[in-house]
Amino acid sequence: MSSDKKAAKIVGFLFILAAVTAVIGLKLYDPILIGPDYLEKGSANGSRVVLGAVMELLLVVSAIGTATTMFPILRKYNETIALWHVCFRFLEAIVITVGVISVLSLLTLSREYVAAGASVDPASFQASGTVLKAIHDWTFMLGPLFMLGINTMMYSYIFYKTRLVPRFLSTLGITGAASVFICSLLVMFGIIEQISVWGGILAVPVAANEMILAVWLLTKGFNQPI
Repeated sequence: MSSDKKAAKIVGFLFILAAVTAVIGLKLYDPILIGPDYLEKGSANGSRVVLGAVMELLLVVSAIGTATTMFPILRKYNETIALWHVCFRFLEAIVITVGVISVLSLLTLSREYVAAGASVDPASFQASGTVLKAIHDWTFMLGPLFMLGINTMMYSYIFYKTRLVPRFLSTLGITGAASVFICSLLVMFGIIEQISVWGGILAVPVAANEMILAVWLLTKGFNQPI
């Protein structure tokens, strides 16, 4: 197997890993991020929350792995964009990691709140919890939306110019990148919610691109560039 074919299979696998871990991780966080009684529920569901953090750390690994595996391929055709792609992928990984730390800190806060019992002042714990939840919300927007849009645009542009993958795939990638980037700006300015109908609609193209591209790379690999 050639190095490019091996790289294609690794990237395809990492795209799938990223999608699966992102969805599962967010769902596992529900007890500590959703509802007014999150301080009680977080402690009661500690193992679930920690497992969610592990899922997101696997997402971090997939982001870094995608960057380092794609770099030798992309640099053959545009070294500048290839370098920027690595930088932004690592930045995406850092942002996601900050989000993980905020959730784990929230879990610690929840455990301390429950341990303190009736003697605790709920207001101070609620204030700290609100800050930690806000940090997670912003990192969840900046990593999986804002940074993802930039990263997807960079590699999709090279794919489009070189035809390393079929044009319909690179076009879908460019469309998805623009859509999710616009979504991040709308969320940032408070026009829409990230978890909403419009947020979901704007995220569909990039999600479809990553899954179709993953299957293509796993089964077909990269085309010979023109």
